Amino acid sequence: MTKHSIAKIFVLTASILAVPAMSMAGTEMKESKEVKQVVETPKESWITGDLGVAVVSEYISRGLVLENQGVIAQPYLDLYFKLYEGEGFINKVTLNLGIWSSIHDHRQPTVSGGASTTDAWYEFDYTPGISVQFAKRFTGTLSYFEFDSPADNFSTARSINFNLAFDDSDFLGAFALHPHVAVLMELDAPGAAGLLEDGWYYEIGIAPSHTFGPVTVTIPVTVGLGNEEFYAGDTYGYTAAGITLSTPISFIPEKWGAWTFTAGYTYYNLGDNLQAFAEGQANGKETQHVFSGSIGLTF
Repeated sequence: MTKHSIAKIFVLTASILAVPAMSMAGTEMKESKEVKQVVETPKESWITGDLGVAVVSEYISRGLVLENQGVIAQPYLDLYFKLYEGEGFINKVTLNLGIWSSIHDHRQPTVSGGASTTDAWYEFDYTPGISVQFAKRFTGTLSYFEFDSPADNFSTARSINFNLAFDDSDFLGAFALHPHVAVLMELDAPGAAGLLEDGWYYEIGIAPSHTFGPVTVTIPVTVGLGNEEFYAGDTYGYTAAGITLSTPISFIPEKWGAWTFTAGYTYYNLGDNLQAFAEGQANGKETQHVFSGSIGLTF
């Protein structure tokens, strides 16, 4: 056999051996790409929120009976922007932006005595603020509240509010109370029921809850107190206690978000001056009963 023939045989053999090796290499590269695509996970959004609308039998704010006639619808929208999250003393910092309205079919007189082109739009609020979660269980929220009346039913009210909430779930488990305290300082007040500038409002409350199957039951209890300017000389404002039942709306597909239906009842016991203010709404009773239903979306 000649040297030329031996060389041809060597080249042919090498070519045959190289074919499966190249084929396997291509398969490995393809599989590697597929694995990388599988392990990639979407990044968590740092923007969350909720929106919805509630229908209530009475509109009571900090014990003030503002409306108890006709249909009362209260749409809302809240956005939460996570600015920081960590494992130190400060665990999370969140920017909050909220808007809220109360729309009534019962017309009330305007402050100016004239007519309004938006007479059903009783109230529009916006409440920017910032929340700081610290020591894992405490959340402090500082907010600016501005309450306007597009229907000109009251003068603009402005205030600064601080709320401190404590998560006691690790200590009490299913019997956690979720207590909170709040302090509000009036900057501009409408003068209703003695609400004046330099008025201070104080609130303490709990909201224990438990889930039974698809239904979450919450029993909020709140006590509202104030200085002389806030409740026209009364320290005691009101006590509110109630129950809410919330359940997911399961027939709405998940791709449309997490929808919830909530029904509730709240009992109010009013102080003397708040009871007198309620007479202006054709109901000067010491006790008030509020029924509500709402549909909301969280995202």
